[in-house]
Amino acid sequence: MSSHPAQDGPREHGLLLLELDGAGSHPAAWRVSRSAPAAVLGPEHLRGAVLAAESAGFHAATFSDPGLPAPGRPDAAARLNALQRAAFAGPVTRSLALIPEVDTAYTEPFHISTQLASLDYVSGGRAGWLVAASSSAADAAAVGRDTVRGDRLSREAADSIEVSRRLWDSWEDDAVIRDVPTGRYLDVDKLHYIDVDNGNYSVKGPSIIPRPPQGQLPVLAPAGLLTAEAIAAGAADALLVSAPTPGLLAAELAATRAGLAAGGKGPALIAELDVVLDSRGQTAAERLAALNGHTPWQSPRAQFIGSAAGLTDLLTEVLAWAEGVRLHPAVLDTDLEELTRLVLPELRRRGVLAPTSPDATFRDRLGLTRPASRYAAIASGTTVTGAEN
Repeated sequence: MSSHPAQDGPREHGLLLLELDGAGSHPAAWRVSRSAPAAVLGPEHLRGAVLAAESAGFHAATFSDPGLPAPGRPDAAARLNALQRAAFAGPVTRSLALIPEVDTAYTEPFHISTQLASLDYVSGGRAGWLVAASSSAADAAAVGRDTVRGDRLSREAADSIEVSRRLWDSWEDDAVIRDVPTGRYLDVDKLHYIDVDNGNYSVKGPSIIPRPPQGQLPVLAPAGLLTAEAIAAGAADALLVSAPTPGLLAAELAATRAGLAAGGKGPALIAELDVVLDSRGQTAAERLAALNGHTPWQSPRAQFIGSAAGLTDLLTEVLAWAEGVRLHPAVLDTDLEELTRLVLPELRRRGVLAPTSPDATFRDRLGLTRPASRYAAIASGTTVTGAEN
């Protein structure tokens, strides 16, 4: 069964996640960033960003996948593949969880599972998976298939997650034996065919990568993408929750929590929040107006526009009811400076943030135990009542 932590009542210690999206989450961020546009694609920019986030005390960094830029948009900035950026950040960082966004509609789960398992190895057990499901016609055309939308998109996402989870379990933890006298590297009896044919995917397996250090990587999904049945079956370990305004975030979290309680499962809830802060003599409203003068920010997330002190109060309130908050800075270098200098130190002083540790896995951060392989249990004759996530 899924091993989610209990979710009863307010929390005392939460997680802060930071989206590292190019020059910033605002489409015109590159116009005011201290980094030249071309430098955003270089390794030094990424190295500096992840180290700054780790030094500031963030618990995790997420990496949005670029997708295909819309034609005719002057502020459609180039970005590198999310998994590649996360893999680069793995050996550079020590405590920061690394969570790339990977699409389920147009990426085969065999490739997803092996690449994410590799990320878990290079990061020492700090990898996660931010599930995306693109309904873009351009994304579909790029891989030569029909556009997927609606219920079918949700089913494909759930099926992709299930196949990936089974592939992670297809190697038992002690399958690699390195037996020099007999010349055997693997115990083939500890590799298992997953034999999945769910209508969307037909996969026999086993994986080509040993079981990742965490056993199962934590899976994050936007609230509303997966059905209640898929969530109850343990498809996601955390849900990303947004609201029209910052003031409605607590109510949206409570409503989402109530809906999950009816299903008997409790994935962690992570609130989504865009951030524009007062900085260097400019108010947040002035900064946002200047950016929107180039390209309006059409974001589905709640936006906080104001002072560091105001954001600290809001985060204190939200973290009482959510396991975490993912911040999307409008301009990464500008807003991260204010977050580092004023917001995170005060949150730690108030005791609302979980501690950071270079030895913690991402599962540790979420309060999840490390599960055994479902196939090891079957091979030993143990009765399995549900999949361990």
